[in-house]
Amino acid sequence: MKYLLVLFVVAVAIWLWRRNRREEMEEAARAAKPSAPRRAGEPQEMVRCAHCGLHLPASDAIAGPGGGVYCSIAHRQAAAG
Repeated sequence: MKYLLVLFVVAVAIWLWRRNRREEMEEAARAAKPSAPRRAGEPQEMVRCAHCGLHLPASDAIAGPGGGVYCSIAHRQAAAG
């Protein structure tokens, strides 16, 4: 009879341990997921390539002579020569 009682206590302890572990893992998974969808970056100023007319962010544009901006080095060179 003692062995059954010890076995029962061990089984309950293992069940409680696994249940708590499962809850901790679920909480960690919830914390890892963002609650709201990520927003895109802040809006950027757009400029137009002086050679082809492509609109691109000002941070990606290449400055050229005379204050013009270009989408690539090839377009800047084509406009200069």
